[in-house]
Amino acid sequence: MLRYSIPLAAAAMLLVSPAAVSQPDGTADYPNRPVKIIVSVPAGGGVDTVTRIFAAGLQQKLGQPFVIENRGGGGGNIGAEAVYTAEPDGYTLLASQPAPITSNIALYKKLNFDPVALEPVAIMSKFPNVLLVRGEFPAQTVQEFIAYAKANPGKITYASQGPGTSSHLTAELFTKMTGTKMLHVPYRGTGPALNDIVAGHVDFIFMELASAYKLHEAKKARILAVATEKRLEILANVPTLIEVGLPGFVSDTWNAISAPPKTPAAIVAKLNRAINGVLEEPETKARFHQLNMLPGGGSPEDLAQLKRADTERWSKVIREAGIQPE
Repeated sequence: MLRYSIPLAAAAMLLVSPAAVSQPDGTADYPNRPVKIIVSVPAGGGVDTVTRIFAAGLQQKLGQPFVIENRGGGGGNIGAEAVYTAEPDGYTLLASQPAPITSNIALYKKLNFDPVALEPVAIMSKFPNVLLVRGEFPAQTVQEFIAYAKANPGKITYASQGPGTSSHLTAELFTKMTGTKMLHVPYRGTGPALNDIVAGHVDFIFMELASAYKLHEAKKARILAVATEKRLEILANVPTLIEVGLPGFVSDTWNAISAPPKTPAAIVAKLNRAINGVLEEPETKARFHQLNMLPGGGSPEDLAQLKRADTERWSKVIREAGIQPE
């Protein structure tokens, strides 16, 4: 009997698929049902727009619907907390701006989640920030803007997507470097903030190029300067803030996908490969070009490194600006 047991065992092993052997945690067939992506801002903003591009692409690549659920507010914390407490099975993901997974740790006295523990999956997109003013703002150049701000301390209002977002912290850096004083008006996301810029209810915002350029082109608002090292080809006549006397003033933003803590590495890797695949599609490249967005991509570790660098960078701005944790 013994002499037959070895061949029978070997035959049994052949019946087990390589995927099942390599994925003992049952992730080989992921996803086998719809995946929910919680977007940390209301519908209509940059994060929402780019996430919808990837949701459609991921559905094509992985064969299951990727459903968007917007949970704005709290500088992205509400959406981030919902994902942090979700089952780590890959069926609930977070699409966010940098704040809830980086600088909010320095901006809030207590978070109900650990930004560091959220699993990095991939960077979706990147974009430079620009200084966008309401259409009827009296200053026509950034030099005139700074002079006007100095002559009217505390009277200029600036919008943000919420406390601790890149729009908020970039404006704080701007006021510090220019020696001006302005009033912060936080919103629950990009869409509501831009609506009030267009309506003239607030004076300016530091906003990613993708959202700002459409308003600039339609003459509903004006871009006075870009927060990049060099001028942008699409805005060749618009100066950088470095050019107007603010050395080293560079600000950009990015959007990323994260997963709940302890999500299996195999699922993270599969999502990362799919996201990078979506970025290579001609349709995605054309859409990014249309929206003036730069592609993200890279490995989960690339996102982890970016999280660490931005946390340190913007936490320093928060401390130096004297922003007290909420």
